[in-house]
Amino acid sequence: MADEMTAYVIEEYGDPDVFTRTTREVPEPEANEIRVDVTASSVNPVDYKIRQGALPDFAPAFPATLHCDVSGVVDAVGADVEAFEPGDAVYGMPGGAGRQGALAEYVVGDAGTFARAPESISLEAAAALPVVALTAWEMLTDKTTVGSDDDVLVYGASGGVGHVGVQVADWLDADVTGTASSDEKRDLVGALGADAVVDYTTTDVETYVEDHTSGAGFDVVFDPVGDDHLATAFEAVRPYGTVVTTESSSTQDLSPMHANSLDLGVVLVILPVLLGDRQERIGEELAEIAELVDDGALEPHIEERFGFDEVADAHRRAEAGDFNGKLLLVDD
Repeated sequence: MADEMTAYVIEEYGDPDVFTRTTREVPEPEANEIRVDVTASSVNPVDYKIRQGALPDFAPAFPATLHCDVSGVVDAVGADVEAFEPGDAVYGMPGGAGRQGALAEYVVGDAGTFARAPESISLEAAAALPVVALTAWEMLTDKTTVGSDDDVLVYGASGGVGHVGVQVADWLDADVTGTASSDEKRDLVGALGADAVVDYTTTDVETYVEDHTSGAGFDVVFDPVGDDHLATAFEAVRPYGTVVTTESSSTQDLSPMHANSLDLGVVLVILPVLLGDRQERIGEELAEIAELVDDGALEPHIEERFGFDEVADAHRRAEAGDFNGKLLLVDD
């Protein structure tokens, strides 16, 4: 194979136009790593926040190849890798903590951060799943235990993490109420399996708590949005209930947690990669998620497909937030 590959990199932090096309050496896998011939990636908030310079501790060295999510075909394996062999179709989350990411022809990563890709969707589509599906899975099965007939409120239910959260909560046999701000978003949330959908822009907390839990409060509030939503979650959850979130950077009054003996679970799904520890957790969870996909319980909603050479356009749309589900990036 060639010694060089095409990659899309940033030489400095900046706006979406900071990406440039370049060539880099094809990386060689270490003993515990695999090399993947990249099929696709997708855009997550962590990707554009790294590009902006908002998360310097997460950024690779310049020139930096970004993006955490990846799907593709195993091209080479390190000496200690037994779980994969060349030719395997995989998906994973190898990026983070200074690692060069997926916007290139090839990427290497710890074998523990990959799993075999779902067979019932395209390999391209599988790249939309790792970050958002791992996040939703950990929020609903690790930070809390959702069971049959539990009332679960999902904020941002048409978004990246939210649209997976609706499907996972439905698979767990919960009674799912999703929030969304437009007719189009609410139609999608209903189609994903929500039992009820709330227009949070016109309905206050007390009303939807009364309408959907008879005033008792939700057993679990699933919050991938943060800010004002986190404060609202403390109002919507029942006494002794649980709020799970991905966002804890805003200042919150925690007295409602004390007053109602609440649990709060916070998920940072890329932590194993950041620490370089327990990375096999990622692959194990991705294997479970692939089973959900192949059982028909979970499917990513892909709003738009971009080529790698259109990464600037993809980042602009991601930052604008005017989309449902995920934006896909394909190595055409």
